[in-house]
Amino acid sequence: MEPRITYAQAAPGALGAMMGLETYVHESGLEHSLLHLIKLRASQINGCAYCIDMHSKDARALGDTEQRLYALSAWREAPFFTDRERAALAWTEALTLISENGVPDELYEDAKEQFTEKELVDLTLAVVAINGWNRLAISFRPPVGDYQPAAALAGR
Repeated sequence: MEPRITYAQAAPGALGAMMGLETYVHESGLEHSLLHLIKLRASQINGCAYCIDMHSKDARALGDTEQRLYALSAWREAPFFTDRERAALAWTEALTLISENGVPDELYEDAKEQFTEKELVDLTLAVVAINGWNRLAISFRPPVGDYQPAAALAGR
C-alpha cells in the first residue's frame, strides 16, 4: 500500500497532542508489558498492520514470549495470561468495540478487582490512545515493517 499523508509533518500539533497522551500513559505506572499487550490486541481488532508490527516488536523487546504473542487473539482460551492481563484485555476489547455492547457492569466489576480506580482510568486512556493511533495509521498508511523497538528498550 502506498502511504497517503505523513501526518506528523502535515499536523505536528496533532502529533504533539497524541504524544502527550502517550507520555501520560507510559508514565502512569501501568506495566509496560501490559500496555503492549493491550495495544497489540486493539490493533488486531482494528486491523492496523503498522501498530501490530510495532507493538509485537516492542513486546518482544521487553521480554514477552512468542507463545503469548501468537495466542493473544485467543487469550480467553490460552493459559498464558494472568488474571490482571485478562481483565485488561477484556476491557480493551469492550472499549475498542464499544458500539457493539457498551461496557457491561460485569466487565467493570471484574476490572475493578484487578485495577485501582486510577489504574482503570489510565488503562482506559491507553485504549483510547491506541485506538486513535490505529485510526491515524489505517487512514494515512505509514510504511509497515521498518519499525525498530528502540523506544521500548529505553522504557525498561
